[in-house]
Amino acid sequence: MQEKAIPIALLKRDIIGIAKSGTGKSCAFLLPILEDLLKRENKNNSILRALILVPTRELAKQITQAIDDYSKYLDIKRVAVFGGISNKEQVRKLSNGVDIVVATTGRLLEHIKNNTINLSSVEKVVIDELDTMLDMGFLEEIEQILPYIGKNRQISMFSATINSNIKKLAKEFLKDPVVIEVTNQRDHVEKIEHQIVLVDEDNKSELLSYLIGSKNISQVLVFVNRKLEADDLVKNLNLDGLKSSCIHGDIRQSSRALALRKFKEKELRVLVCTDIAARGIDIENLPCVVNFSLPETINDFTHRVGRTARAGNDGVAITLLSVKDYKLMNEIEKELMLQIPRVELVDFPTKEKKPRTKTREKKSIKDKKIEAKQRDSKDKTKTKKPNKTKFRKTTKRG
Repeated sequence: MQEKAIPIALLKRDIIGIAKSGTGKSCAFLLPILEDLLKRENKNNSILRALILVPTRELAKQITQAIDDYSKYLDIKRVAVFGGISNKEQVRKLSNGVDIVVATTGRLLEHIKNNTINLSSVEKVVIDELDTMLDMGFLEEIEQILPYIGKNRQISMFSATINSNIKKLAKEFLKDPVVIEVTNQRDHVEKIEHQIVLVDEDNKSELLSYLIGSKNISQVLVFVNRKLEADDLVKNLNLDGLKSSCIHGDIRQSSRALALRKFKEKELRVLVCTDIAARGIDIENLPCVVNFSLPETINDFTHRVGRTARAGNDGVAITLLSVKDYKLMNEIEKELMLQIPRVELVDFPTKEKKPRTKTREKKSIKDKKIEAKQRDSKDKTKTKKPNKTKFRKTTKRG
């Protein structure tokens, strides 16, 4: 992504970048922004030049940290704008002047309405994880924000997939965009070691603890679909002696940040999260991801397993599969061109009724020849004899 996007961005062309998480998108859009800011002569008074919109607080913090890393020896001022915390510090930084704002849409709209931010000077706009933002229902908010930005702007949209809403948004706000697509999502998924463990739904929690302990997994990110499911699972894991915590939408931002920090520093062994809360989470050398519950979409599956095996490292993705998800798992494998073997553990035999599957018996060549002869003989007996036309005899009279 960096190789293809950076030269286009430096030409100030609008971009639609299609690539999965972990392909270096952050660097692809941050370096051109920093390069442009570096050329500015008047650095005494920072003027807002770049706006980066993201779906979650975690991703906002991650990108802000990336800005700090890349601009370590530059005089760049940035601020992260998101909800869940007091906005007083954000207002103070904005009033003192900043070069880059990284924001979630909801809190940014609050600042716009309160006149604590002016977007008219923004020249570069980046919308990251756009497909996720649309899935979360932020299309209307994005459409409200973009008109506040001056006409002399360059917009880059990055998404793992492209759909009709993304095309509609691009048609409305982008000028002759360059479309950059980097690898298919299945390319990365194939490099991950996948495992499927068959288990009854009621035994999933116990099996997860057994797998973490027996495989001696030092660090594991576990995905669930519901907030209550995450809370209950953390309780069970801690009772089993596995230090765990969770992050989801109902948990305060400070608690989410603390849990993520402890997990990265390996003070926690297990971090349980929902899909939305996990967007933007980047953990270096994460060895294992577990699908405790199968996600509802193939795109979410690729986002989940993509948390491991990043930057060329090894990683394992384990899916705990119960009968109710057999059909969806088959669809995921078909779409991603995967064939993952199923394993059933001796200590956790499955009792749920499995769907019937048609299996063809293997027949020998001799049996196949006999069947072919029988079909031929039946076909001959079925052939109809031609009808004989009866002619009437006539005699000529002279």
